[in-house]
Amino acid sequence: MDIKQQALEKHYEWQGKIEVISRAPVNTREDLSLCYTPGVAQACLEIKDNPELSYKLTRRKNLVAVITDGTAVLGLGDIGGLAGMPVMEGKCCLFKEFADVDAFPLCIKSKDVDEIVRTIELIADSFGGINIEDISAPRCFEIERRLKEKLDIPVFHDDQHGTAVVVGAALINAVRCAGKKMEDITVVINGAGAAGIAIGTFLLNMGIKDLIMVDLCGIINRNDTYENPAHAEMAQKSNKNDITGDLARAMQGADVFIGVSKPDLVNEEMVKSMADKSIIFAMANPTPEIMPDKAKAAGAYIVGTGRSDFPNQINNVLVFPGIFKGALSVGAKDITEEMKIAAAYAIADIVTEDKLNPEYIIPSPLDKSVAQAVADAVAKAARV
Repeated sequence: MDIKQQALEKHYEWQGKIEVISRAPVNTREDLSLCYTPGVAQACLEIKDNPELSYKLTRRKNLVAVITDGTAVLGLGDIGGLAGMPVMEGKCCLFKEFADVDAFPLCIKSKDVDEIVRTIELIADSFGGINIEDISAPRCFEIERRLKEKLDIPVFHDDQHGTAVVVGAALINAVRCAGKKMEDITVVINGAGAAGIAIGTFLLNMGIKDLIMVDLCGIINRNDTYENPAHAEMAQKSNKNDITGDLARAMQGADVFIGVSKPDLVNEEMVKSMADKSIIFAMANPTPEIMPDKAKAAGAYIVGTGRSDFPNQINNVLVFPGIFKGALSVGAKDITEEMKIAAAYAIADIVTEDKLNPEYIIPSPLDKSVAQAVADAVAKAARV
């Protein structure tokens, strides 16, 4: 039986991966009076007079909404919110297991940006944070931007920023391992969707000086025009030498390749054309842009993928539980760039110098110590 069939059978068995557990005992008449009527009225009145007390008198301080419209679910595309529910439940399960953060899945039956933003705005008071998930680009950029303007709680699009932070963490250690410096390397990102743009922006903020973005039409550059505002902005911020051409051209002499695109787009000759001790993060799932054995045979020094059956799995689960745990712990109103950078370094620092090697640049996604390390770093950055 393959993993897909096993997972399907487990989903039939589980009939949902999360459940609500009562924190208050209800065994006596007094218990009932305290947790519900008439006693609960006093908590309601306290919140009415001071809304901030909702973080102390309800579960709000530890509750995140995981929200999708189902338009970009894993590698399945636009399958709708209802079909995306197993993924949202899985995300909520990971929040609880890795960071003890309660999360609730919400699937919105709309693709309209205005409706989605308004829906989330209307329910936001029930939660301490919003994690938007699997919403297609470029709509996801607009939805996140508008929610950040409207809400006074953290809003985080994991497909963008979770991916960016975990890639940043992996790159910190890969560069250390290769004996290079962040400010000296050339990084090529193939795939200019939500994840690719977010990774590129994040790496620039981390100090990368030479970034080259590649999309379906080739290298993003200042001479072309772009309907997508995110592409137009990236054209101004990246590609300092303003080179043009295809992915093969972009990779010539580059130190790092990051793929968030499609399978089998990179061949051995392209890897051979890169700089000495090249770094490959081929993250297309389930089949990467180049398989690790081929990349290594062509001379790659470090290879990471999104898969669990190869070394250096670059997985968002290292990021989002701890980021929210840290943000919620200090009542942060937003997740800032400084908090994300702090998270990346906290993840990287889990791999100590004595253990760092080309086959181990990033902690295992199952290492539950990571979430607390990230939470501590994020909380500290939030206070600055």
